Amino acid sequence: MARRYDCSDATDRSTGLREAVAAVRRGELVVLPTDTVYGIGADAFGRDAVSDLLAAKGRGRGMPTPVLIGSPNTLHGLVTDFSEQAWELVDAFWPGGLTLVANHQPSLTWDLGETHGTVAVRMPLHPVAIELLTEFGPMAVSSANLTGHPAPQDCDAAQEMLGDSVSVYLDGGPTPADIPSSIVDVTGKRPVLLRAGAISAEQLREVVPDLEVAN
Repeated sequence: MARRYDCSDATDRSTGLREAVAAVRRGELVVLPTDTVYGIGADAFGRDAVSDLLAAKGRGRGMPTPVLIGSPNTLHGLVTDFSEQAWELVDAFWPGGLTLVANHQPSLTWDLGETHGTVAVRMPLHPVAIELLTEFGPMAVSSANLTGHPAPQDCDAAQEMLGDSVSVYLDGGPTPADIPSSIVDVTGKRPVLLRAGAISAEQLREVVPDLEVAN
């Protein structure tokens, strides 16, 4: 039976975060609010947990799961060949609606799907999400919807779709917007905007003027 916690109540929030951390450590799934939409999360290094996450969404390995982190410092242990421009994007837009696709450290043993040696990583601007990520560490997080359905902006919509495939629901109220994060590939010589979203190409070019836009 899934458990749900109201994060607007201090006691419920504290209990919910504790239960969510314990659930993820057991290899279970949790739903959490972010600054874009609600996400379904699992231990990024738990192969079976990530597989369960994809199965809960009805999603294949060809669409790998992004990773959310609670601090930019976590990047040092996750990515390699991270350019000066990439760090400038982090400084300008994190925490917030920017996902960066970078080469991950070859020593990492995670399995997020067919990533071809890369990872899509973001630090969300939401206090509940940051607290969970700070306490647990990097989590594989995807939008908390069934594939082909709209991404949920509230906990009710997420729970209606995902039900008991998730152990803990953290209800942080409605999210500010249903606009997804912008995705920028920083694996090459120039950053490439793969998906326009919360942060426009114009805003990005104020920081990295040579930004390219994928066709």
